Amino acid sequence: MRGRAAVLSGAILLAVCAAAFAALAQDTRESVDEEMSKPMIRGGIVFKNYCVLCHGERGDGVARAAKLYAGINLAIRPRTLGYYNKIVRKGGEAVGASPSMPPWQDELSNEQVGDVLSYLTVLGDPVRRGEVIFKTNCVLCHGLKGDGKGRAAKLYNPPPTDLTRSGKSDEYREKIIRHGGESMRRSSGMPPWQERLSNSEIADLMAYLHRLSQPVR
Repeated sequence: MRGRAAVLSGAILLAVCAAAFAALAQDTRESVDEEMSKPMIRGGIVFKNYCVLCHGERGDGVARAAKLYAGINLAIRPRTLGYYNKIVRKGGEAVGASPSMPPWQDELSNEQVGDVLSYLTVLGDPVRRGEVIFKTNCVLCHGLKGDGKGRAAKLYNPPPTDLTRSGKSDEYREKIIRHGGESMRRSSGMPPWQERLSNSEIADLMAYLHRLSQPVR
């Protein structure tokens, strides 16, 4: 009888845990969905998946595929949205630019084109680029406002840091982002990001963290 009771107790515990995680996942989706519905955030994802190979993460033409286009400047220069819309949809030849820029209208949806155009308006701003990186990687734990109140925060003890109140140095921030919490004798809940984020993405993320930070009182 004791064995059966233990099995039953274990099954109940597993069911409760499963229900809790399901509720957390639902809360997380509801929390993040609103922010992720912003065209700029979605556009950052489209840009990273389709454009960085040639144009680079910052749109400066410093990219892995740049050497394939000798003599062509792949940097994205300031233009009107009408120009961007035309070149993205119909390719370089449509605006008298390089034919190496392919048309994307048959591969990207109208929504994706609109989203990437929205992202292009902030491409030259490291803080806004960093905001996109933060909101596509960090909000689950640190929260949309960076206050440590993300939907997954309740799973961690100690909880995620309130980044709006952080007084850590840039050197400290970069190390913990790259190598994770354990490397700094902090929570193992903070994972290392150096395999997922590039050097320029980490630099942009730190620029955004400066915006979030407030003086510690």
